[in-house]
Amino acid sequence: MSYLDAFVVAVPNDKKQEYIEHAKLSAVVFKEHGALKIIESWGDDVPDGETTSFPLAVKCNENETVVFSTVLWPSKEKRNTGWEAVMSDPRMSPEQNPMPFDGKRLIYGGFDLLLES
Repeated sequence: MSYLDAFVVAVPNDKKQEYIEHAKLSAVVFKEHGALKIIESWGDDVPDGETTSFPLAVKCNENETVVFSTVLWPSKEKRNTGWEAVMSDPRMSPEQNPMPFDGKRLIYGGFDLLLES
């Protein structure tokens, strides 16, 4: 069964193009190490909540936009070996591919797929 990694982060609006470049390079690296599909999405209709919401979860400021990203893997096992390879790939080093956002506010997790249609 496929496996999904999901990420939510607040990206400064003035760093959108930097984020796109970061995401393009990251996608190449992830796919070379076994990922099937990478989706990067810039928030468009992401309402503030009173109790919970994407903006609250990542402490999104008024000059930032919520970004939601996913990486689809063929299996959890391939994801685990793929992540290890991605993290040791020199193209993912902060010098080669700096994160244009505050990594301390990044939310991520791995998910078993329940339905894929």
